[in-house]
Amino acid sequence: MSMNHKPFGKFLYKVSLVIIVFSFVFTNNTSFAQTIPSDDAIISAGKALFENNCTQCHGVGDEVVVGPGLKGVHARRPLPWLIKWIRNSTILINSGDAYANEIYNKFGKTQMQSFDFKDEEIVSIVAYIKSESEKAVAAPAVSPAPTDGSAAATTSATTQDTSTLNYILAVFVIILVLILIILVLVISILTKYLNNQGNLSEIDAEQVNLKFDISAIYNSKAFKTGIAIVFVLIAGKACIDGLVGIGITQGYAPTQPIAFSHKLHAGEYKIGCQYCHTGAYKSKTANIPSTNICMNCHNAIKQESPEIQKLYKAIQTGRPVEWVRVHNLPDLAYFNHSQHTNVGGIECQQCHGPIETMEVVQQYSPLTMGWCITCHRETAVNGKDNHYYDNLMAAHSKGSKEPMKVKDIGGLECSKCHY
Repeated sequence: MSMNHKPFGKFLYKVSLVIIVFSFVFTNNTSFAQTIPSDDAIISAGKALFENNCTQCHGVGDEVVVGPGLKGVHARRPLPWLIKWIRNSTILINSGDAYANEIYNKFGKTQMQSFDFKDEEIVSIVAYIKSESEKAVAAPAVSPAPTDGSAAATTSATTQDTSTLNYILAVFVIILVLILIILVLVISILTKYLNNQGNLSEIDAEQVNLKFDISAIYNSKAFKTGIAIVFVLIAGKACIDGLVGIGITQGYAPTQPIAFSHKLHAGEYKIGCQYCHTGAYKSKTANIPSTNICMNCHNAIKQESPEIQKLYKAIQTGRPVEWVRVHNLPDLAYFNHSQHTNVGGIECQQCHGPIETMEVVQQYSPLTMGWCITCHRETAVNGKDNHYYDNLMAAHSKGSKEPMKVKDIGGLECSKCHY
């Protein structure tokens, strides 16, 4: 009896197709379901990366900056998709991905910057976003503002206290003036009374009617000598300060070609310093940001602003914006940004001051040799997780109980900064 193999073949084909489909779905679900870590160290690292690279365009909550708010993005898209999108969104858009193109078109076709991040760094950013999203969900509702006028009452009470203090001071000043007037009147009345008695001796009459002669004071030799000494001291101090201050431009705040506000960008929007000054943590110089960095945001934000129009003009003409340098060390001094920020762990504000509060940037520190040497004498070496210093610290600890300072590893040698 012959067997018909066609139905059996169709059956095997269908079974194989089902197995392939299930394998594909399972494989993709496995990759999509990669666990987002909840370790505090990873979340902390993700927070640092997010604040330094993402806050200028995205909020960690629902707020829209340039791009969408990222609250709950870990639930909206699978982790592999997020890794591809954060690393290079252009590739994902050009591949025809529907969701990527939807986001791209929804936010005015603003091109997101590509980031050369490792997978684990992107995962840490997503872990931070997930952590903040869960905190927002778990946070209790904010109590409504009181409607009983307590806030207004508090403000009114503060204003009233200030007014009361000013009133007391004014009364006090008036009383002092009245006392002075009364004393003058009393002296005048007593003088007149004693003169009317007619029984004063010649000496007493001279004392009672003694006149205050101010010309006798400034015509005296002692007064003229004192004035001459004060003048010489002031002139000498001014000369010394002028000589010592040569080359010191502390407080220098030049007018820039574009009115850029660090208070707005670094303060209010919390854009990390290294987003614009790309070399601050990896190079000798911090670098002046290029126009391209500015346009990452301003191709969509405040396009009509006269100051932003200067950026567009610079791009059209091909001429860079001629920023005026604020901090300028002499050529004879060597300074490496990354050595201080990356290795030393020094914050930008330690040298540049509260830059995030400055509308117009000024030179905060004197940047003199003495200022640098004082810092080297007082600053402990940051040897945490840096095995380069292990042997040095071990040798230092044998001879001293004090922490190893920069001066202990050659920080005061001339060739450290001059060679």
